[in-house]
Amino acid sequence: MENTDKRFVAKNLLKMINYYNFLAFAIVLSSCVSNKSALKSFNSAEYNVAAEKFKKVVKDNDPKTNFLIAEAFRKSNQIWDAEKYYFQSIKEGIDNELAYYYLIISLKANNKYDAADSIAKKYLQIGSDENVINLINKESIYIENLKKYPDTSYYKVKNLNAINTTFADYAPSYSKGKLYFVSNRSTEKLYKGTGTPFTDLFEVITKGANVEIESLKKLGENINSEQVNEGSITFSDDGMYMIFAKGNDGKSSGRNNVDLYFSRYRRGGWSNPRLLNVNTSRSWDSTPFLSKDGKTLYFASNRAKGYGGTDIYKANLNRRGRWINIQNMGPVINTPGNEVFPSVTEDGRLYFSSDNHEGFGGLDIFVATRRAGEIEISNPGKPLNSTGDDFGVNPFNPTRGFFTSNRTGGKGDDDIYTFVNDDPNLKIVNYILKGSTLTPRDESNDLEILGNSVVKLLDKNENIIEETFTDNDGNFQFKVYSEEDYILIGEKENYFNTRGDFSTIGKSLDKSKLKEFITDVEFEKNLVLDKIIMNKSIVLDNIYYDLNKSEIRPDAAIELDKLVIIMRDNPSISIELSSHTDDRSSVDYNQDLSQRRAESAVVYIIDKGINENRITARGYGESQLLITNAKNEEEHQINRRTEFKVTSYEFVERDEPGDDERFFNNN
Repeated sequence: MENTDKRFVAKNLLKMINYYNFLAFAIVLSSCVSNKSALKSFNSAEYNVAAEKFKKVVKDNDPKTNFLIAEAFRKSNQIWDAEKYYFQSIKEGIDNELAYYYLIISLKANNKYDAADSIAKKYLQIGSDENVINLINKESIYIENLKKYPDTSYYKVKNLNAINTTFADYAPSYSKGKLYFVSNRSTEKLYKGTGTPFTDLFEVITKGANVEIESLKKLGENINSEQVNEGSITFSDDGMYMIFAKGNDGKSSGRNNVDLYFSRYRRGGWSNPRLLNVNTSRSWDSTPFLSKDGKTLYFASNRAKGYGGTDIYKANLNRRGRWINIQNMGPVINTPGNEVFPSVTEDGRLYFSSDNHEGFGGLDIFVATRRAGEIEISNPGKPLNSTGDDFGVNPFNPTRGFFTSNRTGGKGDDDIYTFVNDDPNLKIVNYILKGSTLTPRDESNDLEILGNSVVKLLDKNENIIEETFTDNDGNFQFKVYSEEDYILIGEKENYFNTRGDFSTIGKSLDKSKLKEFITDVEFEKNLVLDKIIMNKSIVLDNIYYDLNKSEIRPDAAIELDKLVIIMRDNPSISIELSSHTDDRSSVDYNQDLSQRRAESAVVYIIDKGINENRITARGYGESQLLITNAKNEEEHQINRRTEFKVTSYEFVERDEPGDDERFFNNN
């Protein structure tokens, strides 16, 4: 069975809700369906072929075959043709309640909102499957809310007629004066899953929406492969590096699903593509998008432990050119359905498409914005969205871009469109955090530049938002958002990982008072990293104990919590925690007291989750006085101190494996 990045996969093959396995369902039906050849095609994901075979043998009173035809149409990107077969399967008593849900979806795709609403209300009176009830209850709310959407918005759209054909043309990506896109216009060989030709990647010179159609050509044979579907593509800002999706070749030695590949432009051509390390061997990974600085990759995947269907993920680029910190973007963006085709504007808005957020039918385009640490999802409405599939936004600038739709009125299957956002109240504020990594010079308090360090930006819950690498001058930069608390962590070999707090709360601009369309606001926050010197004592501030006691006081706990953070941020170090006394009691008493105090502090730290093998308690009593013959309380207090020193350290550079399913299953 051959898998593909053809957009039908993104939009339909993975529309299966988690708790149902339709393949198994089809196999169970094998004894009930008379055409074994049709069933074999269905189970091999040759859905278009299966639909045609089933149609030749189906009867009105055959609910299971009608359901399989509807499923075959849905999975082959023909959801509008599935309507009558879902309806017939329900009419004849199909025992799978998901038929109601997908009937509603197909009715919406055919712009029959009143009928969809009627079916939803009827099902909610008779339904028994709690999962389907939840799905349809949500759809009923969506349908009601759709009545409130105006027919127009500030978005204006236009078919890019010069480039579109009667075939599928989709997933536009603009780079350095050229528009790249996917099309199946160039071959007669059909992919059996959809009954449509295989797809290739094309390029054409364009100035905005003005296409020089005579320059249109396919990318080279090392990029486009015969009888393999090439898919959506994205580029670095300089146009010299690209990532694109590609299906396997169907051979037993090939990978099982769609994967992401990368290629570099060298000596006048694109290098042979290589697998990107974000892929997993048993998942569908596609619809990539590179941020403008090239350090963040967004993509869609149906890998394990997602929220259902395909989810949006992101990853950061490390100094070795590998993608790390692979993160699911969470349940506000991702749903039990499918989220695909992410893209990000310069001001940080995330465009993506979904079949499970509140939409008009099929895939709709949504916009995710972040403020005060929360993500808000909005549907930009018509005409950017329609009752068809709307997806693949590629921003040209904050107000213009390209996208794809198979709406009525196009030239064929999928068409490429342009859009303009003419909202007169649209004001863009870019909040930018800049800083440097520094370190103390020798034993002085003077600071010097510490270049080539790792700096991570975390939210208040310590989730990594972005990771970057400082240049030789120690400079780093992050995009931040309004009214939000952040944590910065700096890392470098042979230095303590150091954190610092930063906040934009109370620092936001009032957009209504701004005159410029784009306003940049810059903040500064430096990080000071101390060098790790083995067995060098570091005094902890204000670790006080009650007289002749070893219990941890609340004020001491505050300081010990700081050491806990140091241990968490520096998992490669082990330490000795030591306690010292003054010399105003006997040597033996002071030795015992200091040991008890050190052990008490260590127990506190272990109770906070630090591995006991990483920390040792040591009491030194009065054997290491900093001031001998202390004359006053202040000098005695200097002697009564708590210290720690690093006893072992092993730097391990993080390098998450790209094609290791165990990594994702363990995280």
